[in-house]
Amino acid sequence: MRNIDWERVVEYTGAPRRTGPVLYWMSRDQRTEDNWALSYAARLAMDAGEKLYVAFCMTDRVPGATARHYGFMMRGLAEVGSSLLDKGVCFRYLEGNPPEEVISLAHGLKAGIIVCDYGPLRHSRRWRSQAEELSEVRIETVDAHNIVPVTAASDKREYGAYTIRPKLNAKLRDFLDEAPGLKDGAFMLGEDEVAESRRSIDRIRSRAGEMDPLLPEPGMREANKLLDRFIEGGLERYAEANDPNKRAQSGLSPYFHFGQLSPRRAVFAAMSKGGRGADEFIEQAFVRRELSENFCHYCEGYDSIDAFPEWARKSLEKHRGDARDHLFTVEQMESCSTHDMLWNAAQAEMEIKGSMPGYLRMYWAKKILEWSEDAGTALKAAIQLNDRWSLDGRDPNGYAGIAWSIGGVHDRPWGERPVFGMVRYMSYSGAARKFDVEEYVSNVRKMIKGEEAVNR
Repeated sequence: MRNIDWERVVEYTGAPRRTGPVLYWMSRDQRTEDNWALSYAARLAMDAGEKLYVAFCMTDRVPGATARHYGFMMRGLAEVGSSLLDKGVCFRYLEGNPPEEVISLAHGLKAGIIVCDYGPLRHSRRWRSQAEELSEVRIETVDAHNIVPVTAASDKREYGAYTIRPKLNAKLRDFLDEAPGLKDGAFMLGEDEVAESRRSIDRIRSRAGEMDPLLPEPGMREANKLLDRFIEGGLERYAEANDPNKRAQSGLSPYFHFGQLSPRRAVFAAMSKGGRGADEFIEQAFVRRELSENFCHYCEGYDSIDAFPEWARKSLEKHRGDARDHLFTVEQMESCSTHDMLWNAAQAEMEIKGSMPGYLRMYWAKKILEWSEDAGTALKAAIQLNDRWSLDGRDPNGYAGIAWSIGGVHDRPWGERPVFGMVRYMSYSGAARKFDVEEYVSNVRKMIKGEEAVNR
């Protein structure tokens, strides 16, 4: 076992490993390529001469998840199941409470060890904790989502990008290798196991529902195609991504979120290509993304005002009673009924395409603070809207970005002003100086008309 494998194990129970098959509980990293958790589980199975099983448990208890999220995920999972079957790995699709279903399967298989994905969010931690309480089998949690494993990057909550960046860069080369892949036929399956895998794949496909034609195509193959196109044709333009009219975003965020694409692969490709835009993309896909993981890992209240730095909490509280020019409910915002045509367009784009340009995410969240009774109400509204409509909602990146916009997390104090206190302010006029707002709004209106045409 390579030493790097063990460094990616961020949690484990005290139970000893025992003889029996290896069960990989896949949840966050839904891919068969460049997946350190899968590679780790496969190596354990090969070394012990045992079979490898992969299980995914579907639950409707993921906070904020909607049919569009489940549809995107399920289509990707069907591809994962087929890929595993080609490699001689039995794939089991389960439904119910994940820890109960997975541990029941492990006991039925007489598994010797369970390998599971790392995730910093509350529901993922709760599932792992419940699984440990139910299991007599050793459980090891592998961080296959981050390039530098979250516990290897830092042992504390970082103040900002400037504090975590040197730590990440110092360890990047140590963790930049691609996870060893599984060859087709790496394991041997019996007829019953093949039939079980096929039944699981068929059940996933039957539950995927109709695909929204305006959302991106999900899955590992599509993710890698998009990455290749971005590296060859879009990376040079990425430095212009703050202008939403340039359409210079990578579009990779949903694939990172569902684990259909390894961030390591994307960052390595950008490093290899180099040139204009590469540094900006690496900053976002590596430094800022892993800063968000650090934030949610070391901050239990990542989705509450308790996560805000003290200076921001005090400043926002001081200005809590300030008069607001406008107050909007979540329902009004969700219907794009504010007075701000730029904000309405950004919200509409998120509802249509499942995403919005990165610069506008910041503007969008800060306006919610400006139009809410207080910071706590604004935070709740922004999370609700983002988790409901963005394909990469319910993600550390989203929670950290919203906390930055509304509560100054990973930022510094700015000049004091009404409502915002010392939290950084963004204005419509500032956006208009950066790009052609009317062009952006016009483009979104065309999207809306396109959506109407599709739905007729």
